[in-house]
Amino acid sequence: MRSSLTSFKPFLPDNPLRNAVGIFVLTTLFYFIGAELRLVEALSLFWPLNGVMAGVFARYAYLNRLHYYAVSYVAMLLYDAVTTNWGIASVVINLSNMMFIVTVALLVTRDRRRGRATPDPINALRLFNFCLIAALLCALVGAMGSVGIDSQTFWPLFADWFSEQFSTGVLILPCLLTVKIPEIKHPVRIDHFMPVLALIVSVVASVVIGGAGSLAFPLPALIWCAVRYSLPATCLLTFVTGGVEIILVANSIINIAVAAPLSTPMMFSARLGIATMAICPVMVSVSVAAINSLIHQVSLRADYDFLTRVYSRSGLYEALKNEESHRHPRFLTVMLLDIDYFKSINDNYGHECGDRVLAEFAGKVQQEVGEDGLVARMGGEEFAVVVNSVDARQGFELAERIREAVASHPFSWRQQTLFLTVSIGLGSAKAESWQLTEVFNKLMAEADEYLYRSKKAGRNRTSARQPDDPLVAEVQKSPEQV
Repeated sequence: MRSSLTSFKPFLPDNPLRNAVGIFVLTTLFYFIGAELRLVEALSLFWPLNGVMAGVFARYAYLNRLHYYAVSYVAMLLYDAVTTNWGIASVVINLSNMMFIVTVALLVTRDRRRGRATPDPINALRLFNFCLIAALLCALVGAMGSVGIDSQTFWPLFADWFSEQFSTGVLILPCLLTVKIPEIKHPVRIDHFMPVLALIVSVVASVVIGGAGSLAFPLPALIWCAVRYSLPATCLLTFVTGGVEIILVANSIINIAVAAPLSTPMMFSARLGIATMAICPVMVSVSVAAINSLIHQVSLRADYDFLTRVYSRSGLYEALKNEESHRHPRFLTVMLLDIDYFKSINDNYGHECGDRVLAEFAGKVQQEVGEDGLVARMGGEEFAVVVNSVDARQGFELAERIREAVASHPFSWRQQTLFLTVSIGLGSAKAESWQLTEVFNKLMAEADEYLYRSKKAGRNRTSARQPDDPLVAEVQKSPEQV
């Protein structure tokens, strides 16, 4: 079930009929939802259609085509033709809706083409500005079209259009642009829901206490959500909270002006206040996401060797520390590998060739070790391999497979073929999980000693301590013996 959900896509680049039908259905659905919320004279107190469709067109760049915009516009006109008697005014009013949708979609798409797809605080503020520009254009056209069907004059209508479009855009767009099916990587605990509980309590407090200041009550809880949850989850919670507050204010359930009737200036102020509040948790969330991304990148740079894509020395120690949390003993084999006569490759072919050889060599070693071992570059042409083995014999056999695989692998460089050999030293011992790092350090010293013996004996050899088993005596194999 989960795989089918994650693989489902509402739109496809190469299926224009499906895309057109999807746009028509979405437009009709959210037009219906907005029409059902027409509680303030002829205008809706909460109009989700424009924000949703702008998010859809912005998220799927291949939908930014004139014929897809036309499908959405026709769906609006058809809905009005069936449900209202606005006549020609419907053409102008729905044109204003398209002004918002097209403006936001094109601005977000332009932003992404400039390489600003990653979440950061500047992007969040830019989206805020996009909604502001789109809402002004939409309000200008929408207010002119509404004068004939509404008892209000132009400027009150302009204020109502602008505040509604701006507030719903700021609430909906971050949610639409970041929404994805959640992946639960860790067990869910009760304390994970504490920010959501605090959010519910704050909304209830807004209803009970009332007053203009009550609109800001959810802000601390939303910022808590921004710190604890992912960016998509924060955007969704912000959207739900803002939408609920707008509806509660419009129905006087949150009483922001005691004994005052519902009026356009009151809704104007409430909507702008909620929209301004909504950007705060989104800003915090994208800041946290950017910081986490930076920390991850720094961690990768510290833990992995950039050239060879295997662990660095420090990364190997971090991986071993993580393994110490697994409470079971194991037999550890540590190998030190040194490419024979590597300096001659740099001298004869250049350092670019040397870098290519190092990267390909590391990949070959990682391929032989597989997922059950750790490969690290310790410096220069020296690498370490750490594996869990049944005994010293098995560790030695793996070392020999690595040595033989490297010796038989052709390394290509500018129409030339190079063959390498590698000298290996081994150390093996049993280790409890809690002393893994300590045992590793001792085995590294032992492997270093036997690596020296491999080199001294003629290179292209594997050397290991002489245990009780004679099959794993200090064996030194040369190509002539293989």
